[in-house]
Amino acid sequence: MSVQQATAQPGPQGGIGFFERNLTWWVLGCIVVGIAAGQLAPGVFQALGGMKLAEVNLPVAVLIWLMIIPMLVKVDFAAMGEVMRHARGIGVTLAINWLVKPFSMALLGWLFVRQLFAPWLPAAQIDSYIAGLILLAAAPCTAMVFVWSGLCRGDAKFTLSQVAINDVIMLFAFAPIVGLLLGLSSISVPWDTLAVSVLLFIVVPVIISQIVRRVLLAQGGEARLAAVMARIGPLSLGSLLLTLVLLFAFQGPQIIAQPLVIALLAVPILIQVYFNSMLAYWLNKKLKVAHCVAGPSALIGASNFFELAVATAIALFGFESGAALATVVGVLIEVPVMLSVVAIVNRSQRWYQAG
Repeated sequence: MSVQQATAQPGPQGGIGFFERNLTWWVLGCIVVGIAAGQLAPGVFQALGGMKLAEVNLPVAVLIWLMIIPMLVKVDFAAMGEVMRHARGIGVTLAINWLVKPFSMALLGWLFVRQLFAPWLPAAQIDSYIAGLILLAAAPCTAMVFVWSGLCRGDAKFTLSQVAINDVIMLFAFAPIVGLLLGLSSISVPWDTLAVSVLLFIVVPVIISQIVRRVLLAQGGEARLAAVMARIGPLSLGSLLLTLVLLFAFQGPQIIAQPLVIALLAVPILIQVYFNSMLAYWLNKKLKVAHCVAGPSALIGASNFFELAVATAIALFGFESGAALATVVGVLIEVPVMLSVVAIVNRSQRWYQAG
């Protein structure tokens, strides 16, 4: 089954929408618009970049809330009661998400960015690029995995319970893992800013989203929730795109001077996605987990919460940092690479179920 065929056969959670399907092209458009705007009106963007509270950029904080909260409204934390029904699949995914993916990305960052690609990268940004890659891998995806799960006909209850568990773990594990890996990579950790970022971009959005979810369910049940989510869904992507325009307005001079940087940073990200997704898929097969669980397990194990990564990179290192640029490369390749993983999972179903 080709990527196009996989896209044409959504599962019970629905197919990929127009905006999500064309996310790569939207990001490329943001690169062009942002670079052009930064060259034409540098003073405006410098002023926006200077609007900070405890080193957190306020315009970005607002955009991140608009980006993350609608996604978290979809998450039903009551679904964690399904854990025992899918214990093996959830165990595999948790191991990949929290014990393998962040550490494998730190290793790949060291190997490619600090060693193999160092001659072609600006020396002053090497540490920052590695920090961005670590941030990208340290939090599993929350929203888009529902799309990927639907496309591989995954078990909806497994996906929902896995996302809920990951979000709870993220509240407590994101900052320690990021701090540990940055420290191991000899990168200074601004702990106060990291703590504020976790509070603003994880804790507060989770609380607000669950209040909104309860209110909507009380007003009209699942139908009311679905109707509201359909209307505000594009708000998340629009906020992401505006954030990227701001980021590329600051990154423009570096990108113009070093256009190869984006392609080089994509290499460890691509390797990380395929390594983690196939490792999760293989482990599920060895444990005799059903294919409808193994598919979303592989996809959740590989995908990243890039909205959180972008926000945290900007808060910790600034708009002009290599860390912010590295996280955006993850956004750029998210849709095509994850669709390719969906196609692999779907086409290999007979192999998976053999024996």
